[in-house]
Amino acid sequence: MSSVGLLYVGGVLIINGLMLLGVVPGKAAAAMNLFVGAMQVVFPTIILAQSDGDPGVILGASGLFLFGFTYLYVAWNLLTGAPGEGLGWFSLFVAACATVYGTLHFTLIDDPLFGVIWFSWAVLWFMFFVLLGLGRDSIQRRTGWFTVFLGIFTGAVPSFLLLTENYPNTDGSALVGAALAVGLFILAWLLGAPKRTGISRDNSTVDAST
Repeated sequence: MSSVGLLYVGGVLIINGLMLLGVVPGKAAAAMNLFVGAMQVVFPTIILAQSDGDPGVILGASGLFLFGFTYLYVAWNLLTGAPGEGLGWFSLFVAACATVYGTLHFTLIDDPLFGVIWFSWAVLWFMFFVLLGLGRDSIQRRTGWFTVFLGIFTGAVPSFLLLTENYPNTDGSALVGAALAVGLFILAWLLGAPKRTGISRDNSTVDAST
């Protein structure tokens, strides 16, 4: 994924995460999804047209469409009010593809850190599947927090490392990245935990913290 495109992937993930957390209204998030979604479809199409059949270039560009179509799908749902099941099941497909891309970065491409990043995205898109495809609203805030975290740590941060030629392509950096991803998932799960409710003596529902 190009370093410039990765930066804006981070931006739209942060916006979408804040939307899931109720900070950004849906229609306000639609524009960013349209802009980045279009960019992640048009640019890889240009790259493919100029690839001259190079398998490496084609492989690198192919993953961008997963993001582009996801963001355009999000924008469509937000602007039309369409239900989220279709996007949810498409997210399952994206999660499976991201797992393949992650594996290829460990084997064929020899970029273990970006392999970890792809695996992190696979987990995130699987959460979108559970949230939208299966209708498990209980994980919405957890998904929102994890989306924000990955926008920063798998989008903005590696983008700037690539742009400044400081990207650490080593096994050690991959281990650090994996530990960070697990830690962020746990933190998102804790921050996004739904409030528990209890039953008071008069059978009215009360917050468990009271």
